Amino acid sequence: MNRLGVYVQVPFCQTKCAYCNFHTGVFSKDLYQPYVRAVCREIAEHPRLLAENAIAVVPEAVVDTVYFGGGTPSLLEPAHLCQIVSVIRDSFNTQFEEITLEADPETISSEKAGAWREAGFSRISMGVQSFDDGELRAAGRMHRRADVFHATETLRAAGFGNLSFDLIAGLPHQTDRSWQESVEQLLRLRPEHVSVYMMEIDEGSRLGLEVLQGGERYSAKALPSDDAMASFYEYACGKLADAGYVHYEISNWALPGFESRHNLKYWRREPYFGFGAGAHSFTDAGSTCSPSEPRSQRWANAHDPAAYADAILQGRFPVEQLESVTSGQALEEELFLGLRQLAGIDLGSIEAKYGSQLRPRVEGLVAQGLVEWDGPRLRLSPDRLTVSNEVFVQLLG
Repeated sequence: MNRLGVYVQVPFCQTKCAYCNFHTGVFSKDLYQPYVRAVCREIAEHPRLLAENAIAVVPEAVVDTVYFGGGTPSLLEPAHLCQIVSVIRDSFNTQFEEITLEADPETISSEKAGAWREAGFSRISMGVQSFDDGELRAAGRMHRRADVFHATETLRAAGFGNLSFDLIAGLPHQTDRSWQESVEQLLRLRPEHVSVYMMEIDEGSRLGLEVLQGGERYSAKALPSDDAMASFYEYACGKLADAGYVHYEISNWALPGFESRHNLKYWRREPYFGFGAGAHSFTDAGSTCSPSEPRSQRWANAHDPAAYADAILQGRFPVEQLESVTSGQALEEELFLGLRQLAGIDLGSIEAKYGSQLRPRVEGLVAQGLVEWDGPRLRLSPDRLTVSNEVFVQLLG
C-alpha cells in the first residue's frame, strides 16, 4: 500500500507581508467560492487530467495526510473547507491520520475552530512569526501578540491537541532580547510543533528587493546581521531541546510523536498531489525504472488564480510546468532533502540504489567538520546547521 499526501493551495491573504515571496495576494472575497469550485473539480477529475497528460497514478494509493496551505486558508468559510475535504474523501481511498490547516491568529474564532474540528481537521499550523508587536507591524502582519494567546486558548477549547507555531529569525528590528522573549512566550504556550525559519532576502519579496537595491522602505535598514540571525537560531535550538522538543529537520521541532507527517513526505521524496493555483505535485516511479530512465515526475499548476480557474472550467490540465526527474536529479534530491533531516541518510543504501560512489566527496566534508558519521548514517554536524546551504553546494557541486 502506497501512502499519498494531498496538498491544497489557498492563495488568498488579507495583506501581503513585506517579507513574503510566495505566489499569494489580496483578492476580493467574491472569488473565494468560484475558486473552491475549481479546486473541487480539479480533485474530482484528477484521474482524467493525469491520464491525458501521461502522468502515472500512484498504484493502490491511500491518502493519509492532507495539508491546506497558502496564503491564508483560514480566510475561507468553514463550509468551503468542508466541501474540499469531502471531495477528497470521495475521490481517493482515504485513511486520514493528519489534516493540517494553516491559519493566522486573528482569523481564528470559536465558531471556526469548532467547524474545523467537525470537518476533520486535526492539526492547526499558526503563523505566529513573532511575539513582539513592533516586529509584527514592521513585517506587515495583521495580528498582535495578544491574538496568539487568544487563538491558542480558542483552539485548545475546541479540542485541538496538535498545534504548530512558526517563528521567523531575522525580522526587522529583532534583537537578542526580543527574540528570547518570543521563544519564551512560545514555550509558555507549548505547541506540539515548532518551525523556525531564517529570514530570506531575495527579489521575490518587497523587503528583499528593497534590501538588494539599498533602499530603506519596509524597515530594510533594520534587519539583523547574518551572525545575529545565526545566534537567534542557535538560541532556539538550545531552548527547544531543554523543553523536550525533538529537532528532526533543520527548521522543525516536535514533541515526541508530533512530527509533521505530511511535510515528512516532501523530505522523504514520497508522492503527493497538489491542487489549486500554484500547487506542486510529485510522483515517484522508484525501482520500476532503470538508472538511466526518469524515476519520477513533478508538475506545478498555474500560479495566477484566474488562469488556474479558467483552465479547470474548460476541462484542461492547469499545469504550467511538467518535468521528468532523471536518476541524477533524484540522487541530488535524496542527498539534499535527506540531510535536511537531523537523522541524516544511509549513504550506503543511496549509493547502491543509484550506482554512485559518493564517499570520496563526502570524506572531504567530514574532514572539514561539516558532516559526521553516526554509525552507517551521514548527517550534518549539529554545530553547522546554520551553514547547511554551503554544505549542500559542496556536496552537490
